[in-house]
Amino acid sequence: MKKRHQRLQVISSNRFVGCCGAYCKTCKPYIEGFCKGCRLGFDTGERSIDKAKCKIKVCCFRDKKLNTCADCKELNDCKVIGAMYAKNGHKYQKYKQAVIFIKEHGYSEFMAIADNWKNAYGKY
Repeated sequence: MKKRHQRLQVISSNRFVGCCGAYCKTCKPYIEGFCKGCRLGFDTGERSIDKAKCKIKVCCFRDKKLNTCADCKELNDCKVIGAMYAKNGHKYQKYKQAVIFIKEHGYSEFMAIADNWKNAYGKY
């Protein structure tokens, strides 16, 4: 029973991981109510993915039906997420680092670390 409970916690926590690697649960704009979250609402049908402006969300959630880009076999060659990770700015590299970490270590290990962050990204 304990294993099942842990699995359910991980699944529900995944809701706070954006497809790009941003972590909404510790993200200031999300906490302060200025952002609806990267995934929240799309996973329950409250928000329409067809109205999403983010190409990454559309590719990940709608087209490929993935939890995050970490689950994508085409991650290394993806032009959609690659364009974001190529932008100047520390946070983009941290989001990329998050996706790679999830791919290598899984969501449970990621959540254990990310829950202690002060932003949508942090240290490993």
